[in-house]
Amino acid sequence: MKLINFSLKNIGPGTLVAAAFIGPGTVTVCTLAGVNFGFGLLWAMLISIVATIFLQEMAARLGIISQKGLSEVIREEIKNPIFRNVLVVLILVAIVIGNSLYEAGNISGGVLGLETVFGNQYFTVGPLHVNILSVLVGIIAFALLYVGNYKFLERVLVSLVIIMSLSFLITAVITKPNLAAILKGLFIPTLPEDGILTVIALIGTTVVPYNLFLHASLVKEKWNKPEDISSVRKDTIVSIALGGLVSMSIIIAAASINSETISNVSDLAKGLEPLYGAFAKYFLAIGLFAAGITSAITAPLAAAYVAKGCLGWTGGLQSSKFRRVWIFILILGILFSSLGIKPIQIIKVAQVANGLLLPLIAGILLWVMNKESVLGKYKNTKLQNFIGLCLLVFTIFLGLKSILKVLNVY
Repeated sequence: MKLINFSLKNIGPGTLVAAAFIGPGTVTVCTLAGVNFGFGLLWAMLISIVATIFLQEMAARLGIISQKGLSEVIREEIKNPIFRNVLVVLILVAIVIGNSLYEAGNISGGVLGLETVFGNQYFTVGPLHVNILSVLVGIIAFALLYVGNYKFLERVLVSLVIIMSLSFLITAVITKPNLAAILKGLFIPTLPEDGILTVIALIGTTVVPYNLFLHASLVKEKWNKPEDISSVRKDTIVSIALGGLVSMSIIIAAASINSETISNVSDLAKGLEPLYGAFAKYFLAIGLFAAGITSAITAPLAAAYVAKGCLGWTGGLQSSKFRRVWIFILILGILFSSLGIKPIQIIKVAQVANGLLLPLIAGILLWVMNKESVLGKYKNTKLQNFIGLCLLVFTIFLGLKSILKVLNVY
């Protein structure tokens, strides 16, 4: 019993990071990976989870030792005013503005889960058709964020992640997959024809720039002593590995469906029903709703932390400036989602900014992790630096590919 209590006590910010990257985008990409390539791209998810654990551990270690967020450290440690200001603007554009646009997708993902069970729910106001479920998901996210209590928010998100994990895992088990084929897909990398963009998408939806900022800021809400680093690492490894297991479960479930008509997880839910019964549809719908609502909460939260650090604001979750940022992002997400607006061109700009930001932030994070003035004896070891440099090269490749994808240059 003590071991169980200890484990639950040390579950925290890592789970919120997992909640952030398992959003509707990840669910959709994993669904398409499974439908189009079977188990063949499971190795890409495995690599992305290992990379995420390593980068998030650095961000969490920085947060607990410095007791500052990543954006605060960047603003204080980069002495060149021109480079610092350009970087701060890029971070604000990519994360604060970008998240406000991606928020519509997060809310819509939660809505898809509800619509799978309850169908479409609209009401008309003049020439406008408003999705009631989008407004409902937005109100739930608003209420949870407005409480402004980290421990409460953590409990809610941990509960939702557990529900989401069980839903997707049960869905995968229901399909009775071939274990040998799964192991082959995990540990024997193959790149099917036309699979490179899906590989990039799988990694890009898991190794997320804003999660580095979110983790560094959240970890100091729960822990504040160097002695807590061991607990932080366990939380990071277990939570993100669980998130990876959820993503793999979606790929595995989708691989059991042979259909060219599936374009998102809602189609997958409908495709599973005739083969495995109505319960498969409900498990998947619950998982998708949980994925949408968790990302709808963490995306505005991350953006508010970034704005706070970049602009040097004081105060916590209940400060008026902090609240104004996440309220703006949430309202914009509700508006775009409920009215069915798709600001494609602006989202493309945000994706390009994120493509540029990931290697840049990974490089700056690696630089900061070697500063004794910031981390003392907890700075990176030679092995951590070697792995970090490998990941930096990897993120540069990923960032360039993401930008070329958005610009339609393959």
